[in-house]
Amino acid sequence: MWEQIRSNQMRSVVLVVTMGVLLLAIGYLLGLVFFDSGVPGLIIALVVWAIMNMVAFFQGDSILLALSRARKIKPEDHPRLYNVVEEMKIASGLEKIPDVYIIDDPALNAFAVGRNPDRAAVAITSGLLQKLNRDELQGVIAHEIAHIKNRDVLLMAICGVLLGAIVILAWIASRYLIFGGMGRSRRSSSGGGGQAQLIILAVGIVLMILAPIIAQFIYFAISRKREYLADASSALYTRYPEGLASALEKLSSSTAELQSANQATAPMYIINPFRKKGMRASDLTSTHPPISERVRILRAMAGGASFNDYDQAFREVRSVKKGVVSPASAAAIGAVGLRSASTPETVSPKRKSEKVERTREVSDLMQRMSNYKTINCDCGTKLKVPPKFKAPSVKCPHCGRIHSVR
Repeated sequence: MWEQIRSNQMRSVVLVVTMGVLLLAIGYLLGLVFFDSGVPGLIIALVVWAIMNMVAFFQGDSILLALSRARKIKPEDHPRLYNVVEEMKIASGLEKIPDVYIIDDPALNAFAVGRNPDRAAVAITSGLLQKLNRDELQGVIAHEIAHIKNRDVLLMAICGVLLGAIVILAWIASRYLIFGGMGRSRRSSSGGGGQAQLIILAVGIVLMILAPIIAQFIYFAISRKREYLADASSALYTRYPEGLASALEKLSSSTAELQSANQATAPMYIINPFRKKGMRASDLTSTHPPISERVRILRAMAGGASFNDYDQAFREVRSVKKGVVSPASAAAIGAVGLRSASTPETVSPKRKSEKVERTREVSDLMQRMSNYKTINCDCGTKLKVPPKFKAPSVKCPHCGRIHSVR
């Protein structure tokens, strides 16, 4: 597995440098346009690149969690979730359990952030926590912990920041070229050098248009490759590929769009967080591999839960010769057997009660996080009073007793 991580890190460096070159190229052209020399533009672009990389490295996780409106919880807030995270932490070999965050949103999704495995976090939506049974939740948490284990999270943060910088600079440059550059080129044409200026402007326009597109393709390519490897790692950690496969089906069938997601953060999530109104997640997404394909690969792992089993299933489903896991990594893990489901698959009164219990757990958690006040009535009823409730007392709907809110 360490060989695979080193390979990912080497590719990551190449991809980050490539995106940096695009940023520097735009800076150079901006220098030609604004300062009649590309050097000042290169210096400015390099400074911007360095500052944004430092921000992404030291504060990227905090920024992404804040943008997602995620709130940190403690083990006593939701023991079942923390127990699953701890199980997958042990299975993956991480030295430190990631921090756990909840996003109050009915959409079904999750992501991981962090600078390194010692400073990492997983965030899941309240909708996902409510809908998934234990096996499915294990599959999703294992997938996100695999991103931490494989050093994907820092790369995604850095590429997201670089992509944002390139798009912003390209937008500024295009506005200038459209509204100011052409006039300048016409004035300079009468004094000589007009043809050179027009060539610079033409090249600038082409690069301004293509650079953000190329950068975004690189960003999405990073995401797609790593999703497959995280799926393989999830199957290995849980020894139950069906858990993640079933979870992905539930996530893809949800029609709720995650309100806090944006184009920069979308590739971090386990599935594309965007939906057309009333539509399910599409297979034809730019940020993630097709969900139906990921599910087929996981369910094709009939022989075991090792990397080699995933790689064989990957090649069969996609009809390709080259797999997603390096041969050395697949051989190092060895054979790993499948386990049976820990959650019954048939509809039964017990399973229905489990769904009710999950709903109650999540509801209680979100109310506590929103500072709801709980009043225990003598009749056994629990009254949940919202923080903005203004009346001095509340009446129990069951026995009629009056309780003071103050």
